[in-house]
Amino acid sequence: MEISSKFVGTQLKEYKKIVNWHETMNYAAAVNDTNPHYFDDERETGIIAPPMFATAATWPILQNFHKYIKVSDFPFEVLNQQVHYREYLQFHNPVKPGDELRINGTIAAILPRKAGTHIIIKFEATNQTGRHLFTEYIGGMLRGVICADNGEGEDALPKIPSPPEELTNVWEQKIKIEPLLPFIYDACSNIVFPIHTSQKFAHAVGLPGIILQGTATLALAVREIVNRHADGNPLKLQSLSCNFSGMVFPDSEIRVQLLSINKEANEQHLFFHVLDENGHIVIKNGYASIGQ
Repeated sequence: MEISSKFVGTQLKEYKKIVNWHETMNYAAAVNDTNPHYFDDERETGIIAPPMFATAATWPILQNFHKYIKVSDFPFEVLNQQVHYREYLQFHNPVKPGDELRINGTIAAILPRKAGTHIIIKFEATNQTGRHLFTEYIGGMLRGVICADNGEGEDALPKIPSPPEELTNVWEQKIKIEPLLPFIYDACSNIVFPIHTSQKFAHAVGLPGIILQGTATLALAVREIVNRHADGNPLKLQSLSCNFSGMVFPDSEIRVQLLSINKEANEQHLFFHVLDENGHIVIKNGYASIGQ
């Protein structure tokens, strides 16, 4: 199977959705994030969605990609080889219950890689007043799929700060992955894919068993970062990125490790990764920027 970079720049149909408090609270509950910004609806400013809720908001487009892409000759069969490989989020304003999300997508890049082809989709989310909420670049690795040319779009991707050469373990947080967490996250986020809930399906595609959603692992790391470095205020989280590099299994343990903090006048640059219970890196090149 192969794909051409001629599809770079292809736009997707606009997706609209009204956000409600039930789903934003459920997302936070799924990853045991008790932050009052997500639950205390008596706050003067009201509640907001967790930052990682953005990945749940764009999932219906990815799940029904064939309905949203505006070309007829896209090779949809290559998507069967796709795994979530990279995530980048920039947060402009919080998503709030009552917002009518208007999400527009574009294929931002298609790039050849050793493992296959890296396809990146850019999403821009606004609300009914035109307020810019978030930007997402979501990257999928099409395993074993050949890029038929030299690729296109890499120069337009966000530039992530490089970590310092010397990294130290600033802090580490161990987190228990309960046996039912993939099922709870599936139901509460509506990010539905059977490798996370069907052992039969997972075995059929060559996995040893069901695996935790990568966005759930990342959300757990974000919970720790916001609580420790943003004074528990998710509005201070400006951007977030990582590579997904391994699998997390239910009834196991992960370790979130902060490796470095680079402090500037009005911003902190944090570099982190997440390890499984065997010490294998499952989230690498983690980066978060925290404002004042």
